[in-house]
Amino acid sequence: MKIKVRNPIAELDGDEMTRIIWKLIKERLILPNLDLALEYYDLGLANRDRTDDAVTREAAAAINRLGVGVKCATITPDADRVSEYHLKRAWPSPNGTIRGILDGTVFRKPIVARNLRPAVRSWTRPIIVGRHAYGDLYQAVDFVVPGPGTAELVFTPRAAAGGALAGGAAGEGAAAAGPAGGAAPGGAAEQVRLSLHEFSGPGVVMGMHNTDASISSFAAACVDYALSERVELWFAAKDTISKRYHGRFRDLFAEAVEKRRPEFEAAGIAYRYMLIDDAVARVLKHPGGILWACTNYDGDVFSDMVASGFGSLGMMSSVLVSPKGRYEFEAAHGTVRRHYYEHLKGHSTSTNPIASIFAWTGAIRKRGELDGTRAVADFAGALERAVLGLVEAGVVTKDLVDLIEPRPATYETTELFIDAAAERLGRELERTGA
Repeated sequence: MKIKVRNPIAELDGDEMTRIIWKLIKERLILPNLDLALEYYDLGLANRDRTDDAVTREAAAAINRLGVGVKCATITPDADRVSEYHLKRAWPSPNGTIRGILDGTVFRKPIVARNLRPAVRSWTRPIIVGRHAYGDLYQAVDFVVPGPGTAELVFTPRAAAGGALAGGAAGEGAAAAGPAGGAAPGGAAEQVRLSLHEFSGPGVVMGMHNTDASISSFAAACVDYALSERVELWFAAKDTISKRYHGRFRDLFAEAVEKRRPEFEAAGIAYRYMLIDDAVARVLKHPGGILWACTNYDGDVFSDMVASGFGSLGMMSSVLVSPKGRYEFEAAHGTVRRHYYEHLKGHSTSTNPIASIFAWTGAIRKRGELDGTRAVADFAGALERAVLGLVEAGVVTKDLVDLIEPRPATYETTELFIDAAAERLGRELERTGA
């Protein structure tokens, strides 16, 4: 008998090899065991192009409404992909769009098996990467400078009801910023103009932004997660260079930690701020058991580094958590283009499906927790044990062969691995009486 899931989950389909794997996981591991309603959104590149990316916004709204979503990996198209898929334009990252709508924080955590040897020998416990999921490079405005000229950063305060700028300053010919690059001297809310560069020839220029509300939400989410996991919390940026932009992150993070200081002391965990280059150097010699909070771009890069250091990008889970308590689970890797091209030729591939399986189990467990249905959450645990049990028995895909001790003599195709997981899951459910 199937286990009844009380409320739906938003399912976001994706691209290329992960789309193939996604269907196998759903049909062979999930739906045979759960009576689960899925609200389906096709975020495959062709459908995003057909809908002018409206489907991505609809999917984010569904996660907001349902509380839980599970997402397959998707393509963020560059110029080559626009040509390959005959797109109308280079659509933005679906992950970036969804993160912006939900204003969430991304937590990425390695999936650890007892016989999986980390590439970084010092890592004995998981390193969780908390990625700020708003603004910065991912919502930047950039421009190709055609020739000589002046690039400026301009801030114009919103006009008050009477038409004058807030604070009474006139918009035309307003004063430049003071030495700190903030409001003009005397506190008047005047237009601020900062010179970025005097171009003597062609070049590029970019403007990035963030908001206090989003930074504070990010910091609060990281504090909550560190306390719930009882792990030391790091935050790293580059405030020696970006004195005001990264300095604002540093200060708001410190405020969030200070509000919960007694809880940190009671849990016996610490908070540390450090420069990002110092954090990178330290983390390579650290045993783990930490939450490393990073700005948007740093989190993107270093979560992949941590995943690779623990063995494989196929062994990294990812969850986007919004301030309103909405959750979106996905694999931390991409669409595995090279394997997809082999698949199109009719060749079998050995693509690791574990991170995608754990995206499903994360969403199912959270759905069960939110609905108060323990059997649903227990099913997620049973599937995870079945998958890790295979790895620990030496049944793995090709990417893990050289990382397992003792080294397996062979490896499985993706389909055979999923079939083996289904068989082991059946035994696990029988054992637990689910």
